[in-house]
Amino acid sequence: MNCKKILFGISSWMIFFITAAFAVSCCTMLFVTTLSETLDITLTKENISVAAKLTFANVLLISLIFTVIDAIRRRLMVERPSKRIIEAGEKITSGDFSVRIEPFSDNHAYESFNSIIHCFNKMAEELGSLETLRTDFIANVSHELKTPLSVIQNYGTMLHSPDLPDEKRIEYAKGITENSRRLASLITNILKLNKLENQQIFPVSERFDLSEQLCQSLLQFEEKWEQEGIEIETDIADEIYINSDAELLGLVWNNLLSNAFKFTEIGTVSVFLIADEDYATVKISDTGCGISAETGTHIFEKFYQGDTSHAMQGNGLGLALVKRVIDIMQGEITVESEVGKGSTFTVKLKRGEVVGMEKAD
Repeated sequence: MNCKKILFGISSWMIFFITAAFAVSCCTMLFVTTLSETLDITLTKENISVAAKLTFANVLLISLIFTVIDAIRRRLMVERPSKRIIEAGEKITSGDFSVRIEPFSDNHAYESFNSIIHCFNKMAEELGSLETLRTDFIANVSHELKTPLSVIQNYGTMLHSPDLPDEKRIEYAKGITENSRRLASLITNILKLNKLENQQIFPVSERFDLSEQLCQSLLQFEEKWEQEGIEIETDIADEIYINSDAELLGLVWNNLLSNAFKFTEIGTVSVFLIADEDYATVKISDTGCGISAETGTHIFEKFYQGDTSHAMQGNGLGLALVKRVIDIMQGEITVESEVGKGSTFTVKLKRGEVVGMEKAD
């Protein structure tokens, strides 16, 4: 390392020496020639020898001064900020995303480096956020997988008992089936959400009847509302056509309706659809338990479940999936809710073709 520095110093000095020698020699020759012609002076060999020695000494001195100045400039203006960035980069590579580089106070002298530092700090912040999300995602997935697996394992063990009554055997078998379905639903939603977040699923724009799709989605829960005596209220405008991805929007309505019926034990589930020339607005309401204002700020986060009493019926991915789909469709989704009175989810979609969506063949 020291040899490299010495060689670099010598090469820098040589560059300045050659440059200074050329510049000084040219200036000296021009000066002497002009002086001798103007004053009619004849230069002797001794005069030229003395002048050459002085010139060479000046060249050595000038090149040495330039080399020292350049070394100090490099040390302060290049090596010092580069060392800061390299040290911070090494911490990033070792997994420390909390590192930040302090910008230089003299922005005029270090303008380029401060721009790099700003980008570096922003990158570190984003990487830290992604790492936190990844860690939380893995922890939540592990927890969500562990719960149904534990139930299945326990019920499976109890089914081995030879003197188990038929009622219990049926109950345990039913528990295994329900938790197997929950596990399959969890894995399916994780895969769908992962593909949507990584843009491996691209929306296919097609013209379809949103009114008919909402009615079909609602009818899928007919058995549910009849068994639990839930009242249905609808006001769906007829023949509202939009250009969007019907399959992805089907996920939205199924998830929102599933939540509405899940949290409404006795009451009413309402579905409304209105439209103008530019937008179609869907409102899905229930008179269930409702959610608090604090819970409302988190319900679109992955694995978040505000009502833990219904945790066995879901996996906290449904609304995250809904939000991602609506974002891809360049739409809007909002929620209004009050504890004990119910919730209303409002989805606003463009009726025309969304920019960036692929057309169907």
